[in-house]
Amino acid sequence: MDDASLLAAYDEQLRTDAEMRSLLDVERHGPLLWGTFAGGRGFVSYRSLGSPTDAELERLIVETVAHYEADPRTAEFEWKTRGHDGVPALDALLRKHRFVAGEVESVMVGEATSIATDIPVPEGVSLRRVTSREDVVAMVTMQASVFGDPETIEEHVDSILQRLTDPDAVGLELWVAEVEGRPVSAGRVDPVPDTDFAGIWGGATLPEWRGKGIYRALTAKRAQAALRAGKTLINSDSTEFSRPILERSGFRRVTTTTPYIWRR
Repeated sequence: MDDASLLAAYDEQLRTDAEMRSLLDVERHGPLLWGTFAGGRGFVSYRSLGSPTDAELERLIVETVAHYEADPRTAEFEWKTRGHDGVPALDALLRKHRFVAGEVESVMVGEATSIATDIPVPEGVSLRRVTSREDVVAMVTMQASVFGDPETIEEHVDSILQRLTDPDAVGLELWVAEVEGRPVSAGRVDPVPDTDFAGIWGGATLPEWRGKGIYRALTAKRAQAALRAGKTLINSDSTEFSRPILERSGFRRVTTTTPYIWRR
């Protein structure tokens, strides 16, 4: 598949209800989908905004802020944008209404069969799938140390364990690379029902273990899991740290995504 075909598949299959499947209270408002995660954090997405006038676009933003502002559970929400949407006024209008732009990430898409090759790892490193609470706590603690987000460990562990027992989360797998029983790299693969896609998320490697092929090996293991789940395409929102690694694994950068965050 060429880049245009990969992007078209991404737009058609993932920028729909599939993107909102783990959220509560999902509501459609014009071209937008409004949703709320357990815990109250809001999330806004859409397949296309069309070609709105600046006034029409601002009205959508004002109505969205009012929707979440009226919900006492919501301390913040994300408006997820994509770089190829062709709505040049969106950035300035979101900022006007107190949204703060997050880090620009690359949307990476690849074909699972080309990614699922076995990658050698350094001596002493082992790869395995984890499911127990003890292993999930160790994995999430390592990830939090990389991402600098230790206060969310307990919440994240509970959320992952709940999803592992969810009958709708068929094919969800957690993978770690370990040295002497200690996780040094980790990530999950999450097949999306009724699509060709599985997403790979949460990729993190301790600084002293980077540049050794470990993350690429975990990516390959997750691609193999995606194929077992019947998925042919893999997607990931990637920082500039992981983008080159994913490119070497066979992914292509089809667009960018930027989160805009509104806080009460």
